[in-house]
Amino acid sequence: MLGETLDREAIVGVPWIRWIDEREATGELRELYDDWLEANPSRSAVPDIFRCFSLRPDVLAGMLRLSYPLHFQDGFLSRRLKEMIATYVSGINRCHY
Repeated sequence: MLGETLDREAIVGVPWIRWIDEREATGELRELYDDWLEANPSRSAVPDIFRCFSLRPDVLAGMLRLSYPLHFQDGFLSRRLKEMIATYVSGINRCHY
């Protein structure tokens, strides 16, 4: 999406990161994407923040192991509240996701 559809010259100040999306993923990356989507059935796509690591499936695997318990499971804060905070911060930072 960001890495494949937007013209870098047209957007000043927005970083451009090349990634592999779900339809192009193979091997270990495909498995990681499939596992994430299976664990998150209400989501239709892997979040862009994870796609940023798609060129290094080994790093993505580590990020998923670290971030899933922190961000996507209830703990002291509910998952819903964590998502609301992340959305708010992204808005403040003018981040599209």
